[in-house]
Amino acid sequence: MMRSEPRALQLNDQGQLKHFLTLDGLNKAILTEILDRADSFLNMGEQSVKKVPLLRGKTVVNLFFENSTRTRTTFELAAKRLSADVINLNIETSATSKGESLLDTLQNLEAMQSDMFIVRHSESGAPHFIAEHCTPNVAIINAGDGRHSHPTQAMLDMLTIRRHKGQFEGLKVAIVGDLLHSRVARSQLHALKTLGAEEIRLIGPKTLVPEFFAQMGARIFYDLEKGLNDVDVIIMLRLQKERMQGALLPSESEFYRLYGLTESSLSWAKEDAIVMHPGPINRGVEIASEVADGKHSVILNQVTNGIAVRMAILSITMSGQLQNKMTDSSGGQH
Repeated sequence: MMRSEPRALQLNDQGQLKHFLTLDGLNKAILTEILDRADSFLNMGEQSVKKVPLLRGKTVVNLFFENSTRTRTTFELAAKRLSADVINLNIETSATSKGESLLDTLQNLEAMQSDMFIVRHSESGAPHFIAEHCTPNVAIINAGDGRHSHPTQAMLDMLTIRRHKGQFEGLKVAIVGDLLHSRVARSQLHALKTLGAEEIRLIGPKTLVPEFFAQMGARIFYDLEKGLNDVDVIIMLRLQKERMQGALLPSESEFYRLYGLTESSLSWAKEDAIVMHPGPINRGVEIASEVADGKHSVILNQVTNGIAVRMAILSITMSGQLQNKMTDSSGGQH
């Protein structure tokens, strides 16, 4: 599906975001702007009126071709807190399941003067494809596509790390588990490299940790103890059994024995290490309950931070779209 170079498609002539499809190609300044904007939104949850008027009059469509209650709900909350009107499109009962093509569906939504599509799809590159084919007046946000990318999840993870560790320089970060099927891990890797983490370690069995990750600047470990030694941040990944074809694992119990994060294996990391998980958690498969609920865990902080990060991305992207329209209407070249 993917043809256009992501950076060229995502940025307007002023270098501002007009779509948010992938972290690949985005510079440190843009990622830092997202984190700083998200920081400014974090205290809104404590206010009596949890709204700002930044997207008042705008229509945001949650276009989820793949289920994800948590991601869809946080996007909906983020848009509503920015005062946007939100439409949740149930794809299973929409025209696409009645034989209507994706592009036909998009054109109908465009005709309703929608301003933003938040797209989640099982096919890698689907949000990119939509950004190429829809009207340039609609912003496209990638809420997860195939094995390719999940940029908003990675950015909420970066906000969580920054709020607990202060900075990225000097940090050793371990990502553990099913790397093969994880779009989150790919986005995390791009973000951590761009933001200046000292070392990124990927840990798991050979069947689930492709060697090409080493070409992206990560160190690969097949031994949990060696991989967790002296790390500052541990990100556990969900074992994605629904995406597995063939015998990639002997059993869940064997995976837990070798790669599950327990209080014992957590002791190999630094004393002040934080534990993260993008969710949903498989307790007793990739992480022990006492660790998921323990003092090192910041998993619930990730969920809270997700709303603020998605508010930041929605507001920054819509600003980039507005700037793009102003440039176009004044005769600027696009």
